[in-house]
Amino acid sequence: MALRNALLRHLRVPVQNLAVTPDVHFQKDLGLDSLDTVEIVMAIEEEFKLEIPDKEADKIDSCSLAIEYVFSHPMSS
Repeated sequence: MALRNALLRHLRVPVQNLAVTPDVHFQKDLGLDSLDTVEIVMAIEEEFKLEIPDKEADKIDSCSLAIEYVFSHPMSS
């Protein structure tokens, strides 16, 4: 849920206008460009207090991959 909320905050669209499910692809399904994807990764880093290496960040192009990354890396605080 926190990942979905971070995504919605970044996109700045009303929640009812966007169906964000784990299988949503940032570019194909949401029409985002590569800069938007970078900003989403940065929002995930901020939300979950993570530092995602560029090599890993380049692979995160969908909600499911973002969820997988967040769950496989403990939050730092």
